[in-house]
Amino acid sequence: MTRKADRDQIRRQNRSIVLQALRRSGPMARIDLGQITRLSPATVTAITSDLLDQGLIVSLESEEPKAPQARGRPRTLLKLSPGAVFIICARLSVNNIDLSLVNFAGEVVLDRRIKFDSTSADATSFPQTFIAAIRGFLDEAGVDPANVCEIGVAAQGVVETETGQVAWSPAFAGRGIPVVAPLQDAFGAECYISNDTNMITEALHWSDPNRYSGTFAVIMLDYGVGMGLYLNNQLFSGASGTAAEFGHANHIPGGALCRCGKRGCLEAYLSDYALIRAASHLPEDTDPVSIKAGVRGLAQLLERAGNGDQDALRAFQDAGRVLGFGIARVIAMIDPKRLVLTGAAVRAFSYMEKSMWDGLEEALVADLRNNFSLDVMPWNEDFIRSGLIAQSMERLDKDFLGKASPRGTTTGRTDSQEVSA
Repeated sequence: MTRKADRDQIRRQNRSIVLQALRRSGPMARIDLGQITRLSPATVTAITSDLLDQGLIVSLESEEPKAPQARGRPRTLLKLSPGAVFIICARLSVNNIDLSLVNFAGEVVLDRRIKFDSTSADATSFPQTFIAAIRGFLDEAGVDPANVCEIGVAAQGVVETETGQVAWSPAFAGRGIPVVAPLQDAFGAECYISNDTNMITEALHWSDPNRYSGTFAVIMLDYGVGMGLYLNNQLFSGASGTAAEFGHANHIPGGALCRCGKRGCLEAYLSDYALIRAASHLPEDTDPVSIKAGVRGLAQLLERAGNGDQDALRAFQDAGRVLGFGIARVIAMIDPKRLVLTGAAVRAFSYMEKSMWDGLEEALVADLRNNFSLDVMPWNEDFIRSGLIAQSMERLDKDFLGKASPRGTTTGRTDSQEVSA
């Protein structure tokens, strides 16, 4: 049994390698697949034959011009079948449900932003709101829900991947918002949920695995403060899925009021509302809900800093020092080879940079702080969606059997696929 399980694991991994090569590089002949993947001709032939039978890839004749001395038929190329299956990627944030329909080639077919009222959304009302939004989205796209194999969800706040709930988020009025179970019941598709910063981490690894691999961390400075961790080449989310809640680690006991209701969190000094509260000389116990932050508030604060406003500059400088202390903790605990800063607030990094390095120097000995590289990456919301797509495609490439497994009798996945290699 152990040998069979090992063979199955190898075959699933090889299958994934072939599909990823086609997704990254487009149509190609079997011989080219072998060269790119470094799999043997026999393995490539066996895997692609199964994929053709399952309707996950199709063959077409090459349009490349033949050399004058060449004879015979044009080369047969293999390509992914985009309509073989669809996935839905959803991002939940304050007042917004962002939905993307993605085909098997990893291409976004349709995008929509659907509004909802975060101030009243709770464990009772939100699941039905979410389900109705997805149904309307699929109707607009003209896609049968039965052709949706997976729904991936990224959410702000504290996300429990094991229970499929959002434990707490500024996007909801209540706590313990069920997401995975209601979606699976409504659509019969596999469903996964993750923290949004984890998906940024996954997207970076997918887009540039040579640079973003091993052990690295992502810190997002935005509406809140999030973190994603990649440890030993694996996305790390902890026992319940709530690991790396960097923003809600305590910085000063009894300090500034955080949006989570606690006092002294790092977020209470680094997020958009924290920056505006500090620059406006508001008391530290000012409720974050009452502070007009967001994209517009942060842009106005950046403009003030650019014009030399001392209050705005001091707010950014003080936040930079807090960030330095926070980074020191991360370095001391996990020893990352690279740390990435992103999010809307990195536009202010030039105002925060010196004080950040000063804080890091004050908090950590040189032997520890000199072993990592820092990337400051302009914010792009597509990072989150790209991470969801990458995770879904990785799962499908290993397990989805296409039309060979009819919906209604199986999920179209397998954990013990037999492929002759």
